[in-house]
Amino acid sequence: MSQTPDSAVRPAGTEPGTETGIETAAETRTQAVRAYIDRHRSAFLDDLAEWLRIPSVSGQPERAGDVRRSAEWLVGALRETGFPTAEVWETAGAPAVFAEWPSGEPDAPTVLVYGHHDVQPAAREDGWHTDPFEPVVVGGRMYARGAADDKGQVFFHTLGVRAHLAATGRTAPAVNLKLLVEGEEESGSTHFRALVEREAARLAADVVIVSDTGMWSETTPTVCTGMRGVADCEIDLFGPDQDIHSGSFGGAVPNPATVAGRIVAALHDADERVAIPGFYEGVTELSEAERALVAELPFDEDAWLATARSHGTLGESGFSTLERVWARPTAEVNGIGGGYQGPGGKTIVPASAHLKLSFRLVAGQDPDRIESAVRAWLAGLVPAGIRYEIVFGAPTRPCLTPLDHPALKAVAGAMSRAFDGAKVRYTREGGSGPAADLQDVLGAPVLFLGISVPSDGWHAPNEKIELGLLMKGVETTAHLWGDLAAALHDAERTGPARP
Repeated sequence: MSQTPDSAVRPAGTEPGTETGIETAAETRTQAVRAYIDRHRSAFLDDLAEWLRIPSVSGQPERAGDVRRSAEWLVGALRETGFPTAEVWETAGAPAVFAEWPSGEPDAPTVLVYGHHDVQPAAREDGWHTDPFEPVVVGGRMYARGAADDKGQVFFHTLGVRAHLAATGRTAPAVNLKLLVEGEEESGSTHFRALVEREAARLAADVVIVSDTGMWSETTPTVCTGMRGVADCEIDLFGPDQDIHSGSFGGAVPNPATVAGRIVAALHDADERVAIPGFYEGVTELSEAERALVAELPFDEDAWLATARSHGTLGESGFSTLERVWARPTAEVNGIGGGYQGPGGKTIVPASAHLKLSFRLVAGQDPDRIESAVRAWLAGLVPAGIRYEIVFGAPTRPCLTPLDHPALKAVAGAMSRAFDGAKVRYTREGGSGPAADLQDVLGAPVLFLGISVPSDGWHAPNEKIELGLLMKGVETTAHLWGDLAAALHDAERTGPARP
């Protein structure tokens, strides 16, 4: 079918083309996308509300049937959207959903979209103004558990791809489009990596788009370019075989609670840098250009502190607050205990003490190397007479999209068009998620597309989604598939894209 090339779309941050015909074609497609979305908005929101009524709480065993019902509902919705393949994928835990819609063009790139259909627990008595699983629309917002995290952000892809087809006259997407919608993200993604490894051939993609993130604010559209990884451990320290009298034995035998305190004190140096030897090995440092982009964001530190319920900032010397939480690795004490904790005094040398530590990791750091470094560091701190055990949890790797990656420019360009030409800025997220498993196993770059804002209240009572922004997400994806196909084709002609 003859059509205007999608490569005519101007990526964000570039100057407008000089050919009026190209600009007119892009404007015409934008108008066609918006007209289609307007016509189908009501039915789309009705369908989303139906899905939100399913209490797919993966962390509650009694909701296992609802999580399965959510997966089956989504399969039906994706088939109705037009995906020729949509199926439930079993795991050792909760089911995931896979869907695929081939482009039909032999050289079309393949894009995998990730999201999750499970949600956090919610009950009216938690502070909800309404039933958390009975969606309510008030003042341009839809309130329900999962509205933003993550059903709303998964579901906007269904209307988006249909608007893409309607505006371009295509019968299939401009890319080979795949979806993987997890059922255990809110309970730790316990079986996710095994699923990705098992189905790696069917999940193979040139680019992964994660729709489980947000934007800076309603008036500042942003694209996330990276998430930190995490490694965590528990340390148990054992001294005397039982609590013993501190007058009779204190000062003459090692005290495990004292050792725990020394371990914590040794975590950081005077500049708040992590003092574990080798900890910063491989860290991808922020470039001056990246630091300038972070500084562009309208950051209000006092407001941020209020959100953090904290009364001052503290972190690695030489970096701003946003740089610390987005682009620098950290070591945190998550818990410390040992000895007598009751009222009054009890003069003992305790038999044991324990610590919980976590390490947020950035691009270039390897969780396995971090574990080895922590073990070696700990061995040098624990004195004779103290026995210890250290156990690490399953790590999550960091992921980072280079700012010059053509796929990132396509995402920003599509979002800019949805936001009427607004400049799209870049952020990172300080948290961690399963996106890195997709990058690690599939060897594909991971990009992020989310339209949620901080006030949406993920995991909190009265979670909501701004319906205007939800439609912007729909519009972004309607533009994205053509833009992305063009960008990746251009990259093939000029040289391979950096992973």
